Amino acid sequence: MTIDPAIPATNRDSDPAPSPGSVLIAEDDPIFRHVLQRWLQRWTYQVIAVDNGTDAWKVIQQTNAPNMAVLDWIMPGMDGIELCRRIRQAQGPYRYLLLLTARDNKQDVVAGLEAGADDYLTKPFDVDELRARVRAGRRILDLQDALIHAHDALQFEAAHDPLTTLWNRGAIMDTLKRELLRQQRSKEPMGIIMADLDHFKSINDSFGHLVGDAVLQEAARRLAAAVRGYDAVGRYGGEEFLVLMPGCDGKDLLTLSERLRYVFADQPVETSAGAIPVTLSIGALSVTAGAEPARYEELLRAADTALYAAKARGRNRVEIAPAARAASQGET
Repeated sequence: MTIDPAIPATNRDSDPAPSPGSVLIAEDDPIFRHVLQRWLQRWTYQVIAVDNGTDAWKVIQQTNAPNMAVLDWIMPGMDGIELCRRIRQAQGPYRYLLLLTARDNKQDVVAGLEAGADDYLTKPFDVDELRARVRAGRRILDLQDALIHAHDALQFEAAHDPLTTLWNRGAIMDTLKRELLRQQRSKEPMGIIMADLDHFKSINDSFGHLVGDAVLQEAARRLAAAVRGYDAVGRYGGEEFLVLMPGCDGKDLLTLSERLRYVFADQPVETSAGAIPVTLSIGALSVTAGAEPARYEELLRAADTALYAAKARGRNRVEIAPAARAASQGET
């Protein structure tokens, strides 16, 4: 039944739900605009209402703009068809577009859908139909949000170690290759740190793997907290961690490496089995400008060799490898 815009029914909003989001209304007829706004607000939507397409386009371009819009086909400044086209061409989140029109010709409906509208509603509209179509749009947007969250979760899982939430081996290696490529352009030095928890096997043997996992998690937390905001920390394997420090020269590398060692030597790790002293051995390498990504394995090998030297010389220490400069493009 078509509703008189001046007389709102009272039996159609008896089941209001929690606020489902916001809606943009672009309608130049003040009566229809008022009716749309009033019904959507009764259904607990937050509403932004404008009377022309130009203002609607300005709203769409704002941060946190509504992801659903009810657009009149014919209005000043920019009509609904052109507005649909612009919204579909713009970058950003998907927006559900409901085109409001007095036209019911099939060709006009097809033109509106091809311009980017998701659905249409003819004037004068039925309130029940309006609510059903808006709810259908809300379901689609909710599904999109769920898919985005699932995609983000899968991306996070693919790049992060599940125990420590640090970058996993594949991701930290990709970061190393990218940093070496960037270093060729920036001509800045870079520090590479290979760090290993001392006597970790004895922790697992003495206290069990659950306690060992807790130690690894705390080690990851301390490492991530101790580095600079633009450094990268990854779990290289087992109890071994790889830290990448862009712009870090040889002098800074020693200072930062000692800081990492100190955050372990200074305080034991609290676990369900009590406080466990944990120390860190570090092999560090300063890579000067011009390193070539194809030789990243040699850089890691040099840092690993320095790490083994730290282990051999008593552990809980930092060993700095000789500064490296990988071959530039064209060198043999």
